[in-house]
Amino acid sequence: MPLRISDLLARPDLHLSITYDVPPELLARTIEAATVSDLPTPGKWLQGGELLMTIGLLLPMEPAACRAYVRDAAEGGAACLALGLGQGLPYQEAPEALVAAAEEAGLPLLTVPDEVPFIAVTKAVFDARADEQRALLHRAFATQRRLTAAAAGDGLRPMLTEWTAATGVGATVLDPLGRLLATSEHEQRALPAQAHDLLERVAARGLRGSAASTAAGQQLEVQPLGARRLRGLLLLTGRPDDAARSVVPGLVSLLSLELERRHLRDEPERRRRSALLSELLADEDPTADRARDMLRSAGLTAERVRGVVVEAGGAPGRTATGPAASGAADGAADGAVDGSADAAVDGAAQEMAADLALAVPGGLVRVVGGAPGPVIEAVVGEELDIREVLARFAPHCPAGIGPATAPEAVRVSLRQAAGLLAVSRSGGAPAEARQSQASRLLLDLGDRRTLHGYADSVLGPLDLADHGEELIATLAAWLETGGAWDATSRRLGVHRHTVRNRLDKAMDLTGRRLDDPDDRFDLWLATRIRRGGAPGTGPGGRPAPPPPGR
Repeated sequence: MPLRISDLLARPDLHLSITYDVPPELLARTIEAATVSDLPTPGKWLQGGELLMTIGLLLPMEPAACRAYVRDAAEGGAACLALGLGQGLPYQEAPEALVAAAEEAGLPLLTVPDEVPFIAVTKAVFDARADEQRALLHRAFATQRRLTAAAAGDGLRPMLTEWTAATGVGATVLDPLGRLLATSEHEQRALPAQAHDLLERVAARGLRGSAASTAAGQQLEVQPLGARRLRGLLLLTGRPDDAARSVVPGLVSLLSLELERRHLRDEPERRRRSALLSELLADEDPTADRARDMLRSAGLTAERVRGVVVEAGGAPGRTATGPAASGAADGAADGAVDGSADAAVDGAAQEMAADLALAVPGGLVRVVGGAPGPVIEAVVGEELDIREVLARFAPHCPAGIGPATAPEAVRVSLRQAAGLLAVSRSGGAPAEARQSQASRLLLDLGDRRTLHGYADSVLGPLDLADHGEELIATLAAWLETGGAWDATSRRLGVHRHTVRNRLDKAMDLTGRRLDDPDDRFDLWLATRIRRGGAPGTGPGGRPAPPPPGR
């Protein structure tokens, strides 16, 4: 228990006395230390919580000066003031001006009799503080022993239950995606919105930091769990005291070991699912029933699935969940020739695949050899937000996302996903195959200046004509509707004869023919480039003029 002013007054060996009727809440103040000072302004030398003792050698007698002295001590953080009395000392009893000033400021004023030296009071304070620290240490050791004994059991919950029983602080363990793994609560409760924000922040940083905040008067704290990669998140709900705070690192270590043990225990299941995926992909023409049965045996029941391919060797040295390819980079820098760099990259790919297997329903993930390095192949349900999963577990890695297909056609989706790796590598983000985006992916590969130069060469005559933007918009709408006159007129809100007249004028200006396949493709590509609206374009889709001096 912390040392309070009332505890000092209760010690018979100190013979301390109170000088006025001090309210109980003031006597309950905690004493952090004891110090002696006869300075007229001691406040700036205090840190807070001190028992300030003085013999009053320079103590002023005027009421206003006394009030200033007491106010300075109180503002400096003094918990209590003590005046030494005795023969040969300035005071044999507390002066009325000092007592009145202390009572006015709400600062307890004690007197120390002549037979009790200040050093005795100082030793009593520090002995009590030492006893308090020993008690905290014993409590911490006892809590740590309870946690260690619980860790010898099975699972996370026994440790969390022991922690809460010993500290009164709630604890919950979640996986890196924020899904509940275990909690010390008897009934699962919804997490506060602010807890979700903390979990996201810590998960994004991996093992490199924790976070804390207060929501509705309740303290929340999130700690990352794992040895070399993020395996989970610990959410503490409540304010740990000093003893509990000292045990938090031990709790984190024990929970991390349990999650690592669980990770190793799940390795055979991950291999089984990887083999199942290989078996599915080895069949060039599986029946619909067989493909669906194989996916359902892994727990993937989605009606439509998509293939995902990740270039694991593309990580820039580390991932958001811990070290990835840094070992490979170091090995290359050191000129290693024993293959340790390749082994490190392959190990990082296996770790990333394990993370993805945990994150995606069904866990159908495997690592295969690739030209620049190992690649990870996965089959996921159409409804899964695979971009969020990739951002968490494979950041900065080139990734292709195939189109949604029936389970028996997942080989085709994976092949398309693999073909998008170059697009992803160029664009710096996962590339997704969609029928409506095929041309967009093609255009994204081209140089912006070259593409707009091509569009200008085709549409330039229309840019210079009266109502040129109107002619280009009509041409684009006609091409997008597949040459349907009525659909174009409805889209633009004009008569179909107006559409025909505009297009005739556009063809006269450009020298093109709508019934010529090559001309029609050139016009379609030029209008599609203009519609892309890349940065740096001016009005009408033309490139903005360069700044002066260039």
